[in-house]
Amino acid sequence: MHWRTGSEIQQGLERAFNAILADRMQDVPLVNSALSVQALPFRCTGDDWLGILVTPWSMNLMVFPGPNSAWQQLPLGAKFSRELPYGSFEFTLAAEPALGRYGQCSLFSPMLQFADQAAAIAAAEAALNGVLAAPAPRSVSRRDLLRGKLRGA
Repeated sequence: MHWRTGSEIQQGLERAFNAILADRMQDVPLVNSALSVQALPFRCTGDDWLGILVTPWSMNLMVFPGPNSAWQQLPLGAKFSRELPYGSFEFTLAAEPALGRYGQCSLFSPMLQFADQAAAIAAAEAALNGVLAAPAPRSVSRRDLLRGKLRGA
């Protein structure tokens, strides 16, 4: 399955995972009833689409294949790495009939530490912005930092 827009992925994920919530996750103790299924907007990153899915039981960094994504040929359950601006992240290949194949990288599971949907979405947005931003260059080495502290003491 090839997605044409990030909005298609977002809507497809929300439909599929709302069905999973209703069909498979009823009465599961790790479900946070204060939360709902919500996908952040997906962005094209090279050959793939990247975004975050928040559910009442987990928050995952998700990757969906573009037409040239080699990882989509791996067996289900296989691990693969994706280089993102912040660094390398390991994904597990999964599939749902309504979505096709995708990679998921767990950020939070379970989601019991989130008081409400707003808090979960704020964490998801911060995480997505973080993985898409290059780490700040280190302008001071640890040795220089320690020397400075010693001189200032």
